[in-house]
Amino acid sequence: MLISPSFELPVSPVQTIFHPVLEKVGVKLILKRDDLIHPSISGNKWRKMKYNLVEAQQQGAKQLITFGGAYSNHIYATASAGKVFGFDTLGIIRGDELNPQSSPTLQYAAENGMQFRFVSRTAYRDKEEILEQLKQENVALEKAYYLPEGGSNHLALKGLAELSQEIYQQTQPDYIVSAVGKGGTIAGILASSNAPTHIIGIVALKGAKEGLFRDIQELLSEHPAIDFTRFTLLDAYHFGGYAKYNSTLLDFIKNFESYNPAVQLEQVYTGKMLYGIIDLAEKGYFKKGSEVVAVHTGGLQGRNNTL
Repeated sequence: MLISPSFELPVSPVQTIFHPVLEKVGVKLILKRDDLIHPSISGNKWRKMKYNLVEAQQQGAKQLITFGGAYSNHIYATASAGKVFGFDTLGIIRGDELNPQSSPTLQYAAENGMQFRFVSRTAYRDKEEILEQLKQENVALEKAYYLPEGGSNHLALKGLAELSQEIYQQTQPDYIVSAVGKGGTIAGILASSNAPTHIIGIVALKGAKEGLFRDIQELLSEHPAIDFTRFTLLDAYHFGGYAKYNSTLLDFIKNFESYNPAVQLEQVYTGKMLYGIIDLAEKGYFKKGSEVVAVHTGGLQGRNNTL
């Protein structure tokens, strides 16, 4: 299947969320349901990949190469995109003790044709060295297209700009909130949001705030007019670190879903984001009468099986 710059994703719907805290403080929360874009390349991963896939096809690439962990949404989505659009896929996976059966994510990726290279957690830090090793082993990198870990690059921002444009066509929020892993989604929203909306990123990793802010600035280096005074990065809701969680978070997700049965969350990104929004609302962070749009970035394949 060919993908072109004019290729249109379905417009994801918005859904008004009920929660007693929101009702009490007079804040309207709308969920942008990007998890509904595609059954296996959902949310921000679809947005990030669109123009990268266009570029890969224009370059005549036959293979997608990328990096990720055993539970990476990006690995899952890259394997799906490869199958849908006819690319071979190679995943460089952090953890040389792992194998294709080590997680549901890796199992799914393998079933969709992804090949793996498992590397130690130390070696994984030097991605350029890994790519150089592949060249030395005569892996045909000239026929490959490299997707960065998490999928965030300047081409990804073009796809995420379409997310922001959709939001403003559907509503006029006072705040837009997204979970933050690598910074690409929030950077794309910042790059394309020209209304006086305040953008909030809720960090899913521990101790990553300063580094993420620099990464976001780097991604936006071609957008010098960005007003960072209307951007806030919050790191109080990581629950101990990436993919870490506790009973408080799981209970919140179950409670949230009981109020909104058409919505599912996961504990890595979206659950932490919604927990943060409700906590901020209860603490008076949002003015009464405010409208908040939260982006559901997908990733439900990583949902805890006790939920």
